[in-house]
Amino acid sequence: MAGDRVRKGLLAVALCVVALCVAGWATACEARPLRVVTSFPPSMIEVYRKGFQSAHPDIEVEFVQRKTTAAVAQLAGGDRLDADLFWASAPDAFELLKLEGRLSPLAPRTTGAPATVAGYPVNDPDGHYLGFALSAYGLAVNEAYLARHRLPVPRGWRDLTAPVYAGHVGVSSPSRSGTTHLVVEALLQSEGWEPGWRTWRQIGGNLATVTARSFGVSAGVARGRFGIGVTIDFLAQPTGLDADPVRFTAPDPEIFAPASIALLREARNPEAADAFVDFLLSVPGQLLLLDPTVGRQPIRPEFYAEGRIEGPNPFQTAESGDGWRFDAGRSAARYELINLMFDELVTLRLAETAAIWRTVNEVEASLTLAPDETAAKAATQARSLLGAVPFGEEEASRIVEATKLARVPRGLQPPEAQARLMARLRDWIGDNLAAARQAAETARARLVSLGRLPEPATGSASP
Repeated sequence: MAGDRVRKGLLAVALCVVALCVAGWATACEARPLRVVTSFPPSMIEVYRKGFQSAHPDIEVEFVQRKTTAAVAQLAGGDRLDADLFWASAPDAFELLKLEGRLSPLAPRTTGAPATVAGYPVNDPDGHYLGFALSAYGLAVNEAYLARHRLPVPRGWRDLTAPVYAGHVGVSSPSRSGTTHLVVEALLQSEGWEPGWRTWRQIGGNLATVTARSFGVSAGVARGRFGIGVTIDFLAQPTGLDADPVRFTAPDPEIFAPASIALLREARNPEAADAFVDFLLSVPGQLLLLDPTVGRQPIRPEFYAEGRIEGPNPFQTAESGDGWRFDAGRSAARYELINLMFDELVTLRLAETAAIWRTVNEVEASLTLAPDETAAKAATQARSLLGAVPFGEEEASRIVEATKLARVPRGLQPPEAQARLMARLRDWIGDNLAAARQAAETARARLVSLGRLPEPATGSASP
């Protein structure tokens, strides 16, 4: 009997130990730091790390830095990032994650902001993400570079299509930069599908390079590799470079959009996540946006009324503008299609396209001095081909509905339907550029025969 009592006592002790271990393990799991996936630069992250931990010393926060496109691909694809919040600039990225069911509802905070700015909702109308800052999308310009090359500062996005900017513009691919993606989509929406693609293909003919990352655009401008770069306001001033000063300018039409934050569906620290969102939208959190290393525009209108902000007031701009409206849902639905099209039509054909445009521009410059109907007809044909698009917006919508497009890491094969679409785009642009090159060469040959242009240099490559 005594032995049974001892055995029962030992069993009870063992069960208590196991229970305590399980409880300790669960507590340790719950104690994981608040994890925030973000595309923001380390300088901005550090400002908010210090500010938040000063306000909430009991909450440990960890930032997981990812490019927006890479983070969206992981989260939308179901890859586990083990994170609580998604914090980034590109609004269509949030819309895409919402469509994929990766976000949880997030209660709005009182900031005094209107429902929309420049026609774009400050907060998701469905309650899945909240705007915390406003961003202007535009151009980084190196004024010393432009002065050396006798180039004006572009006033509108279409100005970038002018022949004088050939070789002087830099951009990052929208498939690698959420900033560029939004600008590409904004012009497609504000100008229309076919005119918008015509604009981008013409800009493509003027590009000096397509950088691997958004940060490379402003760095390239500052170092004088090119004079103008498509960027977002807070990235326009690269830090730590021995280079020329750079300023930001917002071409017409002005593009303002909120940078946002969202609670991820699989968040494990929702209470800590709520505290971080509260801090972002509080007056102290908004004041951090004015730190020179952050350089963002607050979402609270009171800051503008108090005169704390230099530069354009996006709330006034919204009231006075003629008002094109950015459709985030449409952008999110065709997110990967736009990326595929831009890479096939622009990024991967950079040198070839630039060479054909040089010939067209040379011919057209000569024709302004002495017209010729035959050369003009061929040059017009070449220009038309260089601005064409493989399919209209309605067919683009059908492609999106029929094909589940995804961002495919390098070295991996895309799904079969996506591979067929890529091959279709590749074949189309190959035929398109071949026809444009033939038309441009025909126009130039005509002017050479009339003695208006010189013979090609011996051994020179065909455009």
